[in-house]
Amino acid sequence: MASYRLFIKPSAAKELEALPISRRQRVVTRLRGLATEPRPHGCEKLSGAEKYRIRQGPYRVLFTIDDTANEVVIVRIAHRRDVYR
Repeated sequence: MASYRLFIKPSAAKELEALPISRRQRVVTRLRGLATEPRPHGCEKLSGAEKYRIRQGPYRVLFTIDDTANEVVIVRIAHRRDVYR
């Protein structure tokens, strides 16, 4: 399986920086895992959009996958109460 390139939108990078350090480290570990497995166990495709979601504690990471270009784009990182707004 080919490895995927990870891109983080600037807005998602700001959200990542705003996380508490202990949570941020866990989220970054999950993000790095997306490079080798873009659809990990527990990944869910969102209805109404070509986006996927993974959970890390109370936080959600929304991302898109482009299989033809082998790219994963991180769109949003936020607490579960705010992420879908």
